[in-house]
Amino acid sequence: MADGAEAAADANGIPAGPAAEPFTVPVTVRGYETDTQGHLNQSVYLQYAEHARWSLLQACGIGQSALVGTGVGPVTVETTIRYRRELRAGDAVEVSVAIVWGEGRTFVFEQTVRKADGTVAAEISAVCGLLDLTEHRLVKDPGAVLRALVADP
Repeated sequence: MADGAEAAADANGIPAGPAAEPFTVPVTVRGYETDTQGHLNQSVYLQYAEHARWSLLQACGIGQSALVGTGVGPVTVETTIRYRRELRAGDAVEVSVAIVWGEGRTFVFEQTVRKADGTVAAEISAVCGLLDLTEHRLVKDPGAVLRALVADP
């Protein structure tokens, strides 16, 4: 934070609010991921975003089997991608992910794909929730479900 204040944390020690640092994952653009113009194919941005989201959950100790074992599965309700600069084979990027919690059944993954020189290549916003696999409805408090599964905030 600009004023040097510490970010607030919940009872599990998970930083809360916009002061929390985003989680990042390095990725190198592979040649087979590019289109005929040599640009990263638009669908691959979604794969990079998904990879970063699962990497964040795994870093917290939440694996796919743990979610399913709890009777929930993550779902994406809406995704918006803003393409800012092209990416080409061999480009090293970082894909960041930060969770913006709301009051309802959904939350937002805010993500940035950034080149090594700091240039923003894309901004991705994904509205997500946790689906109760029995009821086929979004759970009322997805944050509470995830916090209960966290091994390493």
